[in-house]
Amino acid sequence: MRKLLLAATLVLAAAAANAATVAGVTLEDRTSVNNQTLVLNGAALRKKLFIKVYVGGLYLPAKQTSAATVIATDAPRRMVLHFLFSVSKSQMADAWQEGLEDNTPNASPEVKTAFKTLQSWMEDVPSGHTIVLTYVPGIGTTVEVNGKSKGTLGGKATSDAILNTWIGPKPGPGDDFKKAVLGQH
Repeated sequence: MRKLLLAATLVLAAAAANAATVAGVTLEDRTSVNNQTLVLNGAALRKKLFIKVYVGGLYLPAKQTSAATVIATDAPRRMVLHFLFSVSKSQMADAWQEGLEDNTPNASPEVKTAFKTLQSWMEDVPSGHTIVLTYVPGIGTTVEVNGKSKGTLGGKATSDAILNTWIGPKPGPGDDFKKAVLGQH
């Protein structure tokens, strides 16, 4: 019986070591994209005033603290947003537009069109739901809202513009969020 309890304790400890918890949300330490393992680069809490809006986790092939290097690298990546507060479709659409304008002011017409599509895919995101954006080179960025696949946006430039909303020069969630998802905290 002691051996069984010890084994169970070790399994639980190993599981806990492979996860990060932010504001009560547990993010796995690793995920798989197109048969490639991505590691949790960093996780952060998005707050607006005193409201905890969502926890975001950035997954990359290897840990990286430089936003410029993350953007320059053409490799799979994933951003996972776990919502702690309900956000309306219009709030989501406005946030995407603001993020594009603030962080990719010279976006190409293709990227602007992709952002319009992204905005149209948004829906009300209740507390407890997720948005997952996964980029795969040569395929594009797959968008999943509330567990439903919305489609894929082509091109690395679109993926870069999306990611820049969190790690660009003027990240919507703020510099602390940016530093945390880049593993700088």
